[in-house]
Amino acid sequence: MNAQAQRHPAAVSERLMLVLLAPVVSEKSTFLGEKANQVVFKVARDATKPEIKAAVEHLFKVQVKSVQVSNVKARERRFGRYMGRHNHWKKAYVALAPGQEITFAAGEMK
Repeated sequence: MNAQAQRHPAAVSERLMLVLLAPVVSEKSTFLGEKANQVVFKVARDATKPEIKAAVEHLFKVQVKSVQVSNVKARERRFGRYMGRHNHWKKAYVALAPGQEITFAAGEMK
């Protein structure tokens, strides 16, 4: 975090709210959650490991053991007769301390 954010706690809290974009729910992320006590998030492209760690600890009130980051390249897609691509994005693997847990409760659809 930059020097200006360190002087203004409100700016730090606001930045932490913008770091985590969404949880990644896939077969691999579910397997990691069960076996390695890790959670996978889609994060802002300019987010750093310390920011991701602080955001998870602040939002979910858990202790984070470590953070690994992966840049995911965009896939090309065909839109009618035009070729296009999705945007690049960043994925973060967050390892939680032993005994810590984050659950994403799914609401039932009727």
